Amino acid sequence: MIEAHALTKRYGSTTAVDDVSFTIEPGTVTGFLGPNGAGKSTTMRMIMGLDAPTSGSVTVNGKPYRDLAAPLCEVGALLDAKGVHGSRSARAHLVQLAVSNGIPLTRVDEVLELTGLTSVAKKPVKGFSLGMGQRLGIAAALIGDPQTLIFDEPVNGLDPDGVRWVRQTCRRLADEGRTVFISSHLMSEMAQTADQLLVIGRGRIIASGPVDEVIAATTSDSVRLRTPRPQELRALLASHGIEAGPGEDGSLITTSATAERIGDLAAGAGIALHELVTIRASLEEAYMALTHDEVEYTQAGAR
Repeated sequence: MIEAHALTKRYGSTTAVDDVSFTIEPGTVTGFLGPNGAGKSTTMRMIMGLDAPTSGSVTVNGKPYRDLAAPLCEVGALLDAKGVHGSRSARAHLVQLAVSNGIPLTRVDEVLELTGLTSVAKKPVKGFSLGMGQRLGIAAALIGDPQTLIFDEPVNGLDPDGVRWVRQTCRRLADEGRTVFISSHLMSEMAQTADQLLVIGRGRIIASGPVDEVIAATTSDSVRLRTPRPQELRALLASHGIEAGPGEDGSLITTSATAERIGDLAAGAGIALHELVTIRASLEEAYMALTHDEVEYTQAGAR
């Protein structure tokens, strides 16, 4: 479990994290979302004891990271995949971590196999691609078989198969009762991976809760319908307070009623429907709505 209480970090006159409180529960994957510069990486660095809070506190399993007796065996993190000496091999890097933390060397071979690096285990890290570096970072996070995992953009540089592997790994770890805290800019991936969401903007938490609840609280589902009598149907819906606008290819779109209600009204009036589809709002739409005013830099005319 990860718990933050009134966590704040200032760099001079800049407040990177502003009075943030949250709890990341075991047995779940919690997605940490926010624009660049929102405070995600700073928050994760404070959890890992790499940055000291200006005020407030954050603990892992009830203790600050610095007080953990065997850190790698309690929390594993991927914050910077490039933080490895380039002349070392992947295996040598993991062996060093294992020896320094009293972890059996058999675990090195296990995580190399788990992350798909066995065939390149003896090659210098400086020759690794970005994706291979990410896999090595994940291997290092897993080496102590910890109960808490923190991943900052773990799918960066991975191909589709690698992205799917990270998703399945995170889900498996959570199903084993572990705490998984993961940041990503891939909304479609977070929608498939996360149980809970924590959304941060300009250093403050702007939304939190189960994925479906965050989406439902921020966006609305829409209904697309198609009929050979569109004008009559629009008039019928309008008479019941339902606004329907033009969609693509002659369809109608509304967010004012459910597909079931529209179907009942059309049937009662004898108006045939050739299409009646509920379009579920996406996590990407919810994220964009939540963070629209929180981004630090925007394209001209984007707002």
